[in-house]
Amino acid sequence: MPRKIIVAVTGASGSIYAKVLFDKLLALHPQLDTVGIVMSDNAKDVWKFELGNSDHNNYPFTFYDKNDFYAPFASGSAKFDTMIVCPCSMGTLARIAHGTSSDLTTRAADVILKERRKLIMVPRETPLSLIHIRNMQAVVEAGGIICPASPSFYSLPKNFEELASTVVDRVLGLADLQVDSYEWGG
Repeated sequence: MPRKIIVAVTGASGSIYAKVLFDKLLALHPQLDTVGIVMSDNAKDVWKFELGNSDHNNYPFTFYDKNDFYAPFASGSAKFDTMIVCPCSMGTLARIAHGTSSDLTTRAADVILKERRKLIMVPRETPLSLIHIRNMQAVVEAGGIICPASPSFYSLPKNFEELASTVVDRVLGLADLQVDSYEWGG
């Protein structure tokens, strides 16, 4: 059954992960019913700084303003089944962990958790403080998945996009999407 997915992009460093995620979601179009995107202002700034462009505007997904509480996924009745926060800042992680629904990203995450659907958070931070770890624990105990942006190297990636794909492919697999990716021993 086609999936209804929310992607939130926060201002954490790691825009390459969001770009590769967008590219792969395009390629997985037959498996998807809807992809709704929400980007923070900082996410747009970081994208431009790290990737040198504003190409996020060129993707054919539906983009929602960070404060658009009329977005369909701001309510459980819209039945979005998966939310991916990639990359996920520690501030966003903290607000989600504590149920602070102050913008569309945190409201959508709150909805996904209360509806017992799949929330996948991709933090890209190091080192981690005890506060970060406890916030991650709270998200996991509430039913979320923490998938750190820790790339693997055994596929011998040749560039940054291939390296980012090692994380994004794991995220898409966690989202129950069929992805053609490197498998250890495969």
